[in-house]
Amino acid sequence: MMPRVAPRWPAWLLWRVACAQGVSAQQRTREAASRLPGLGGPRGAVGARPLVRRGSSWAPSRAPEVMLTRERYPVRRLPFSVVSEDDLAALERIVPGRVITDPQELEAPNVDWLRTVRGSSKVLLRPRTCQEVAHILRYCHERNLAVSPQGGNTGMVGGSTPVFDEIIVSTALMNQVISFHDVSGVLVCQAGCVLEELSRHVEARGFVMPLDLGAKGSCHIGGNVATNAGGLRFLRYGSLRGTVLGLEVVLADGTVLNGLTTLRKDNTGYDLKQLFIGSEGTLGVITAVSILCPPKPSAVSVAFLGCPGFAEVLQTFRTCRAMLGEILSAFEFMDAACMELVRHHLRLACPVQESPFYVLIETSGSAAGHDAEKLSGFLEQVLGSGLVTDGTLATDQRRIQVWRLGPSFPRHLKSERGLGPSTLWALRERITEALSRDGYVYKYDLSLPLDRLYDLVSDLRTRLGPRARHVVGYGHLGALHVEPCQGGPAFSGAEPSIRTLLPDGVVVLSARQRGWAGCPGAWPDTSRGVGREGFFKMKSTFKSADLQESRFPP
Repeated sequence: MMPRVAPRWPAWLLWRVACAQGVSAQQRTREAASRLPGLGGPRGAVGARPLVRRGSSWAPSRAPEVMLTRERYPVRRLPFSVVSEDDLAALERIVPGRVITDPQELEAPNVDWLRTVRGSSKVLLRPRTCQEVAHILRYCHERNLAVSPQGGNTGMVGGSTPVFDEIIVSTALMNQVISFHDVSGVLVCQAGCVLEELSRHVEARGFVMPLDLGAKGSCHIGGNVATNAGGLRFLRYGSLRGTVLGLEVVLADGTVLNGLTTLRKDNTGYDLKQLFIGSEGTLGVITAVSILCPPKPSAVSVAFLGCPGFAEVLQTFRTCRAMLGEILSAFEFMDAACMELVRHHLRLACPVQESPFYVLIETSGSAAGHDAEKLSGFLEQVLGSGLVTDGTLATDQRRIQVWRLGPSFPRHLKSERGLGPSTLWALRERITEALSRDGYVYKYDLSLPLDRLYDLVSDLRTRLGPRARHVVGYGHLGALHVEPCQGGPAFSGAEPSIRTLLPDGVVVLSARQRGWAGCPGAWPDTSRGVGREGFFKMKSTFKSADLQESRFPP
């Protein structure tokens, strides 16, 4: 099954670990602006429009040119072939009319969403079928041409953009729903389907996608699977390793692996799909997905609460799980610095009084009265115990009602109009957009033990001091996940000192706290955040026993 690696470099060996089909993740894929259309052409097509933020039409006027990745990082081009006129003619025969060489159309797919890295690809291919992808990879494998798979290009680690002159294989035109079974809830679709479009498709039939991201208006389901994106519904429906039932994948040599089963239980051999979930394009290109969709909840409520400290955030989460149980679908947190950035750059008003931390809780179920009773008891408990100082509640019914919570809750409720669940979610989902408007962003995707989740943010603030404009923390508390972001004024003279301190600091601090660190942009050959250079640097700094412990925690 594996492509041959001798006597030459195979086409699948990319310059670094690449996010196949270009998502976040979680992310890596991570949360941006309000789930609307994103990069490139219609519904996530690559290269048809100037680079914009994930989820809207906003784009900075005359944005400065992004530095080439090969100039920013000490990387070298491996001995791949260079695309020739004969190659272009051969590729044109495979995907007629869909070989893009226009430099203007190639600007967007060569740059990541955060505008931190830029490749120099001169060719973009837009296949429509699995067979076309297979022909492309087979030809590139025979010609020793490097390939970079790309979907919505909404990822925040630069993994879906080329480093040098790789051929970009876009899945944007592979956007067909193959089938949906309205009894089992199993959806089968091509990898280039935009997540928001799939959500609409299944919601019209009484189901929901088990995955939800801030970038859902642009990200592709194939990229979500390739990066094992967690998303906002992770707490309720778990990871894609449990909801993805089957995959169709094209290996590097053009071999098609058809495992597109719709069975929830299949004991007929190795579960090969798990190799490709989270493989980030290193083993093959995902071309189709079979995924299990849960029934659509009929009652949805969102609470936005203020907490006096992170200890209270953790205790609120504990109380929330105990009292809300099966109706709890999301638990997100953000610090005061995040709220200030959202308020300053996006003009989004905070619906509660100023607090050091904020929590967003979503419940979803099938009985509105039952859910409201449980949520009312929970809010009364956390308000009465001082875990929460203020809050706002929105219910997603035909008549949206938003209640201002106070010490007298629930006896005396003051109704406020104009806010709904989507408005409250925007405060959480648009943090990344606000950060990108504030300056140059270093973003890390971390999973840490729950009680140590915010320690890394505090440690980095101390470590960086005035070098960073902001160090903020937010994320999925239910998934033991935090995204600390460091912002500087620009990629300028002050930047090298931050770059020197950040990668080692994040990796080391995460390892000490028995966590997992994904360090986007830290080293181009990064794998799970620690590349060869970083590993050797850590090895020269720490004792071998400490390094072994950080790699394989007990």
